[in-house]
Amino acid sequence: MAIDAYAEKNCSIAKPLAFLGERWTVLILRDLFLGRHRFDELQTSVGVATNVLSQRLATLTEEGIVERRRYNEHPERFEYLLTEKGRDLQPVLLALLAWGDRYTAENGPPLELVHGDHAFHAVQVCSECGEPVDTHNVHSRPGPGADEEQRRAGGRRTPAWPAR
Repeated sequence: MAIDAYAEKNCSIAKPLAFLGERWTVLILRDLFLGRHRFDELQTSVGVATNVLSQRLATLTEEGIVERRRYNEHPERFEYLLTEKGRDLQPVLLALLAWGDRYTAENGPPLELVHGDHAFHAVQVCSECGEPVDTHNVHSRPGPGADEEQRRAGGRRTPAWPAR
């Protein structure tokens, strides 16, 4: 079920929240990234009601984030696999994981990310110069998809994400 109020906004954060912003959706995506692909695995791990899980998977499928693939004919059973669009959500989940590890994991991270043979944490870097980006060195300006109101309001060189 989409959050319709967000879908109409000319904002690249609000629009995805129209289908990703429901509380179970991110946990379903987490499990898909962790290799859980079957309905019963997802339901058991996430702990969501089956009707809600069905709705969320249908929305993710409609949005092209998940592909539904039959793995058994009798009884008919399906698995859910991330598409390229879905796999492109990995940095979003890694950022949420890093934030959760820093601010909510009182006894340390419950899950380590491993690259090759070493644990790591994701960092954001500029796609153009490779330098780290943070609240001190990023600002915003109107982009090619900005509407007239956004163009009028967007001529300031203030940080995009104000530091505290």
